[in-house]
Order: sequence, then structure tokens, then C-alpha cells
Amino acid sequence: MFDTDALRLIDAVARLGSFTAAAAELQYTQSAVSRRVAAIEARAGGPLFERLPRGVRLTPAGATLHRHTRDVLERLQRVNEELAAIHQGTGGRLRVGAFATANAALVPTALKDYAREFPGVDTTLVEGLTRHLVDRLDEGAIDVAVVSDYPAGLDTPPSIVLEPLLEEEFLVGLPAGHRLAAQEVVDLRDLRDDNWIEGARPGQNLMLAAACATAGFTPRVSMRVGEWTGKLGFVAAGLGVTLVPALATQGMRPDLVLRPIAQQAPRRTVFAALPRAPLPAARELARVLAGAAGRMAGCTTPSPTSRAVWPPA
Repeated sequence: MFDTDALRLIDAVARLGSFTAAAAELQYTQSAVSRRVAAIEARAGGPLFERLPRGVRLTPAGATLHRHTRDVLERLQRVNEELAAIHQGTGGRLRVGAFATANAALVPTALKDYAREFPGVDTTLVEGLTRHLVDRLDEGAIDVAVVSDYPAGLDTPPSIVLEPLLEEEFLVGLPAGHRLAAQEVVDLRDLRDDNWIEGARPGQNLMLAAACATAGFTPRVSMRVGEWTGKLGFVAAGLGVTLVPALATQGMRPDLVLRPIAQQAPRRTVFAALPRAPLPAARELARVLAGAAGRMAGCTTPSPTSRAVWPPA
């Protein structure tokens, strides 16, 4: 019924009690204010201001309209402030995705640092496989994701940009009482007769098979488990050994040990995935993630063009 300019005019006249003062505040002429108020009153169906010898005061109808006017103007002000915060990266909502082992330490560390720097951003997290996170990012369901090229490389649509965060080696996970647990470095050939815990998802066995092939044997796989936490549980129980990414060591349990591999160790690259036109808040989180990645034990900083793939060509 009334546009924003009309509401601001009503508010100014009501607050200041004068057409002349409202005209000065809004940079109108006094006659223009009088004409505009008369037009508003005609649309409202009756007088909104009682004209006095000096100034004006609200009628009951004017007081009702002014109360609602203040509500509308305050809401508009909040909208403007929230939009500005989103455009500046200091407010709004940020939807983050990450794969499981990134949530052991990398993502929590980064989100803690991020919340300290940008307390006005409401951050939510969803965990998933890299291929699912890439799909959700492409669909606009999340704003930024932490993904990796394990187990079978990383294929992304043109709408997504990948920024390398770190490269990590895979270590061998052994039960704490294993015969090789005291060694500083483990030769995979010494594990040719051990049971191996393998990944349950397509492609997860490629890295293990390639690493063992380099050592000259085919691993004897006794169990297939999807998540790293589950694989580590089976290893700790003495049911086998497995390969473990360095990121998973951040939450390592005391009843197993991780040792570097004597042969060329499998590696994977972890990326921040962003839309080509990311939210400023997503752009800032990618920066904070890169800083946190540089402090992760057992990881190195990749080159900006790094796209590691295992097994090597």
C-alpha cells in the first residue's frame, strides 16, 4: 500500500512533529512534504496527523500506522545489514562439506579458527564421500567442500574450482602388540603373510594393491570395511593391518601404532572445492583451511597445480 519513501516520510514527521523539520531531514521542500502527506492520508482513508499551531501530532490512525512503519523500517534495516555482511563475508550462513578423515582434525581446526575470525557467520557441516560432496556443491546444496583424489582420482565439473590444501602419505596401521610395532619404518614385504583390512567401496583397494605390488606381493585381504574408524578398530583388535592416511592420525587410538612405509608410500591430495563464483565467506574459509593444512603433522603443502593420482603413471 505504501512504498518505502512514504514510510520514511511518515516516520520522520511522527518523530520530529513537524513538516518543516521532516523536510530538512529528508532534503525535501516543506510544500512537497505537505503534498505527500496529504496523498498518503488519502490512501489511508483519513487524517494521520493533527495540524497544530506549531507542528503536528499523530492521530490514533496515524499512531497505528507509525507503529507498523517502524516495524517495517527496522526489518528493512536488518535485511540491509545482513546482506552487507554476506557480501563482505562476515555474516550469513555457510554450508560446509567434508570427507570423514578430514573431520578428524583438519576441518575442526579450521572451523575453530574461522569462528574466531568471523563469529557472525552461521556454519553448518555435512560429511560425505568426495563424489557426493562434488555433486552437492555443483547443485548449490553446499558452499564449500573439503575433498580428496582418493581412491580413484577426482573428476569435477567446470563449475567447480579445486584449490590444493595438502598432500598426505599413507602409513601402515598395526596392532600395538604386532611384531613390527617397535620398528621406526616398516617394509611392506615383512607383511606379506599378514591379513589386510581393505576398503569396502569401489576403488579403495587400488591403492593397497598398487603399494603391495611395488613390494612384490599381493595382499591377503581378510576383511573389507568402509570407514577409517572401523578399519582401525579391526586393526586394534589384532585382526589385520591396513593403510591409514596421515590425517587420520590426528585422532589415533592408543591400542595401535602407525609406521612409515619403506617403499614409495601411496599419497593423496586434499583440496578445497569452491564454485567458480564463491560466497565471500566460502572464500575466507578456504584461506583458513589452507592455514590449518600447513600445520597438519605428516602432511606437506602441494603445488597450486597439484593433482596427485595413485598409482603413479
